[in-house]
Amino acid sequence: MPYNDKQLHILQTAEKLFAIRGYDGTSVRDIADKAGVNLAMISYYFGSKLKLMEALFEQRSLHIKMRVKDLLHDSRTLPIQKMEMLVDEYIDRIVEKQQFFKIMICEQVINKNPVIISLINELKLKNAEAITMIIKEGQKQGSFKKNIDVVLLMSTLVGTASQVMISLKYYREFNKLESITNKEFISLVTLKLRKHLKTIFKAFLLNE
Repeated sequence: MPYNDKQLHILQTAEKLFAIRGYDGTSVRDIADKAGVNLAMISYYFGSKLKLMEALFEQRSLHIKMRVKDLLHDSRTLPIQKMEMLVDEYIDRIVEKQQFFKIMICEQVINKNPVIISLINELKLKNAEAITMIIKEGQKQGSFKKNIDVVLLMSTLVGTASQVMISLKYYREFNKLESITNKEFISLVTLKLRKHLKTIFKAFLLNE
């Protein structure tokens, strides 16, 4: 569903607080105070903190679902190019939405709230099902290998990108990159991450 500006502001505020304090450590009142709205407005728009979290997951997962749908109808782009485009977009999303991905990582590690874990699992399943459609297209054309383990492939993408993004200080210090600006550093890391993951995807997917 489309959200108005006020709803998006509440979602963005909740996302920031969830990333800092965790889901359990954030109250609806905290969100209302930080967003500059009253409790009744959050209740009216979302119903509860859990429903707000569900809306956040829906909002953040919408882009990739729509993008895969567009790619499936693009007959001019090769399947491997489509997969590389999804790698690029996933990395762009994780750089842009670091707070949301931090929430996902923390909630999976803590594993205290079965509803949130179920939401994360549902998101993973939807993404894997969408990616599977592109892989089947490549297999039908004979360019992709048979018996590709989609879950392992996506875990490689998600796990590698997530680990790099939560270890930026370590990466910077190990590679002695303290002298460059943060913008230059992020640009360099994402470029290397793109090349690294695309090389893995090609080795995993292509009949060569």
